[in-house]
Amino acid sequence: MKILIIRFSSIGDIVLTTPIIRCLKKQLPPNSEIHYLTKPSFNSLLIENPYIDKLWLLKQNLNDTIAEIKAQKFDFVIDLHNNLRTLIIKKSCGVKAFSFDKLNFKKFLLTQFKINQLPNIHIVDRYFNTVKSLGIVNDGEGLDYFNPASANDILGKYEVLNNLGFITMAIGGQHTTKKMPATKLIEIIAFSKCKIVLLGGKDDVEIAKVLESSNPDKIINLAGQLTLNESAGVVLISKALVTHDTGMMHIAAALKKPVIAIWGNTVPKFGMAAYYGENEVYTKNFEVQNLKCRPCSKIGFDKCPKGHFNCMNFQNTLVIAETLNNL
Repeated sequence: MKILIIRFSSIGDIVLTTPIIRCLKKQLPPNSEIHYLTKPSFNSLLIENPYIDKLWLLKQNLNDTIAEIKAQKFDFVIDLHNNLRTLIIKKSCGVKAFSFDKLNFKKFLLTQFKINQLPNIHIVDRYFNTVKSLGIVNDGEGLDYFNPASANDILGKYEVLNNLGFITMAIGGQHTTKKMPATKLIEIIAFSKCKIVLLGGKDDVEIAKVLESSNPDKIINLAGQLTLNESAGVVLISKALVTHDTGMMHIAAALKKPVIAIWGNTVPKFGMAAYYGENEVYTKNFEVQNLKCRPCSKIGFDKCPKGHFNCMNFQNTLVIAETLNNL
């Protein structure tokens, strides 16, 4: 049996598909092949995954990708992205396809009218509903991330981390309304009693400098300096991760690290909280309750549509810091 899984983006969404990859490989007949199609920018997330027999990368010309995929003569296509491009690929393959239900209308009802008809299950379990007719069941082992930089490499390259017990803080986010303002992050840092290592991309360098200058004795600023795998390696040797609704939250969960997640315009009700399967790992979601405007989007905005940004400005930073101190 030869199966193609499709998921084009993003970091967190791809990490959330890893239980499907593992369970397909382990539960189908031994000679089954599991192939995966994604964008080239996410190659590093999957290239080391031992449950993938062949990783395919989306080409600029969709017809070139379709020609490659059709030549493989797959038995089934499992579409965990479910958009126009994946529809074209599925139709071109001419084989039975299983498509993930994104529940977009129910998300629309929640974001626009605050009517919650979403099922109370995690997106990982919804992914498993997509493949249940193949007899695939969730093994409860949680997410996979196979290529964090090794502890020795991290400690050798960043000697300042040696012999430290520290918390990591991922300060970035795909959209502004998912990210806590610098003033609120500074409060968390001031109230906390632990060393905090800042993680983030190139876009987060300036805010990281502001946070570092607010408390240089407590902050180790690595924002903009690390690859994704190096950031995962730092999380792996930390005590816990403080994060927004980001891909790093899901990487930390895959590494079985405690997660303190701060939610702005999005909500855990979307089914995207840190996921550990049946593993018992501490996780805590912080969100401002009883805001009539929240959630305002299933993804996010460049600025608060209402102008007040209360979903972040009303966060209780003292309680968040106390949670870190307890960890």
